[in-house]
Amino acid sequence: MGEMLSLRVRPKRRPAAFLAFLLLAATAVATAQTPDKNLQAGLKAISPAEAYDIVKTLASPEYAGRLTGHPGYTAAAQWAAQKLAAWGLKPVSGKEGFLQPYPSPYTVIEKAEMSVFLPEGQAEAGKERAFKEMKLAPEKDFLPLLFSASADRTAGTVFAGWGISAPDLGYDDYAGLDVGGKFVLCFRGTPDGDRKWQAHDEHRTRMKVARDKGALGIIYVYPEVLSNPNGDWLEGFTPAMISEKVMDTILKGSGSTTAELKKALTTWKRPVSFEPASRIRLAVVSRHFAQAVGYNVVGFVEGSDPRLRRECVVIGGHFDHTGAHMGLLFPGADDNASGSATCLQAGKAMAALSRKPKRSVVVALFGGEEMGLQGSSWFVDHVPGPFDKVAGMLNFDMTGEGDGLWGAVGAEPAGFRGAIEEADRSVGILRGLGIISGVGVRGSDFAPFFLKGIPAASFGSNGPHLAYHQSGDTIFRINPDIMAEAAKLAFLAAFAWADR
Repeated sequence: MGEMLSLRVRPKRRPAAFLAFLLLAATAVATAQTPDKNLQAGLKAISPAEAYDIVKTLASPEYAGRLTGHPGYTAAAQWAAQKLAAWGLKPVSGKEGFLQPYPSPYTVIEKAEMSVFLPEGQAEAGKERAFKEMKLAPEKDFLPLLFSASADRTAGTVFAGWGISAPDLGYDDYAGLDVGGKFVLCFRGTPDGDRKWQAHDEHRTRMKVARDKGALGIIYVYPEVLSNPNGDWLEGFTPAMISEKVMDTILKGSGSTTAELKKALTTWKRPVSFEPASRIRLAVVSRHFAQAVGYNVVGFVEGSDPRLRRECVVIGGHFDHTGAHMGLLFPGADDNASGSATCLQAGKAMAALSRKPKRSVVVALFGGEEMGLQGSSWFVDHVPGPFDKVAGMLNFDMTGEGDGLWGAVGAEPAGFRGAIEEADRSVGILRGLGIISGVGVRGSDFAPFFLKGIPAASFGSNGPHLAYHQSGDTIFRINPDIMAEAAKLAFLAAFAWADR
C-alpha cells in the first residue's frame, strides 16, 4: 500500500514504476483463477469466524492443553470427531469411529522447584564453601522437561557442550568428565549441520547417554524457557531447561558467558567441557501414565471413482500440544489448534461438494506430534482400512498468526507442486514455496509421509509466533482470516491432486 500511495502522490516523477504497477495488476487479474461452481460451493463452507471458534474451544482450559493420552486430549478428540460427523465426513473405523488409537504414555508435572546455589567468596582449605541461593521462577527461568520423574536433589553441575557422546564420530563432550551424581548442563544442537549428528540430537538419545553415565538429569540452556514433552520417562532422571540469563549467572566467576561458550563450540567444533562451581537443587513431583492411549482423529470424504477411491489424499496437522503442568496451562492456540481448525474447515468444504474428487480425501488430526511425530508415524504404518494407498499429504502446522503462508514441498512429483501453485492462484496466500530435501529432528507431521516416498508438503503462517510452547499461546493472538485462507488452499490443492 505504501508504494501505491507514493505513486498516486507523485505520478509524474515515477512514470515507469506506475506503468509497471499497472502491468503487474493487469497480469494478476488475468492469471487469477475462478473455481468452477462445484468448488465454489466448498469455498463458501469455509468460515473465518468458525475457524476462530474452533481454536477458542480447543485452547480452552476444558481440554487441559491437549497433551496426548491425557483425558483432556481425549475429550478434545471426541469433540473434533463430532464436528466431522456433523459435516458429513465418514469415520475410518466401524469400531473406533473417527478415532484411531495408539499407545501414548505421558507425564504430568504437578509441582517443581529449582534453585541455583552460587559460591560466595574464595574456597578455603578445611572449610565448607559458602553458597547463596537464587530461587528460579517457573516458565520465566526454568521448567522441567515434561517427562521428568519425581525427585528432590541438590548436586554439582557439569557443562558438557552439546551433550553428545559419539566416539565413533571422533567427538565426545563427556571425555574426561565425571558426571555421576551431578546435573549435566548443555545446549541443544550439534557441532555443525552435518546429518551424521542427527541421532545424537534427539532428546531421547541425550537423556539416555547422560543417565547411563550416572547423571541425575540434563538441564538444557535455551534462549527462552519452553514447555517440552518430547522424551521418555526414565526412573529417577530429572531433565529440565533454564534460560540463558540463568546460565550466565551460573557462569559468573568462570571467565565465560553463554554466548562465548556457544561461539567456541561452533567455531572450533570441539568439546568445551568443565565443572562450574555453582550447585543446583531441582525438586519435581510428577505422575507418569505408562499405559495411556492417544488418538488420531480421522474422517474422510469418499472418492467418486470406484477404482481410485481406495487411494487417499491427506489434509493433516497435529492436534496436540504440551498440556497443563504446575498450575500453568499451555493452551496451544497457534500450535496447533490453528492448523487443526484449518484442516477441519478444509474437510467441511470437501464434504459440501456435489461432485467429489476421484480419490478420497482424508482429514487427519494427529496426536503426539509434540512427543516426536507419534500419531502421524502410526498413521503411515497403519493406514486406515478404507484405503490401500496414500497418494499425497498436505500438512498445516501453526497457521494462526500473520498475513501469509510459507510452505515447502517435496521435489517429486512435479505435478504435486503444480497442484498447490494452481490452487494458490485462486487464493493468493503463499509467500514462498521451498523444497523439502530431507527431515531432521525438528520436523512436523509431513515427515513420516515424506520418508515413505509419499508426495508431501507442509505449510505454516508467517508469524510472528511470539509465545511458542509457552502459556501465552492463547486465542488472543489468532487471526481468523489467515486460517480460512489456508483452508481454501488446502481444499483446492487436495481436490486437484485427488481428482487427477
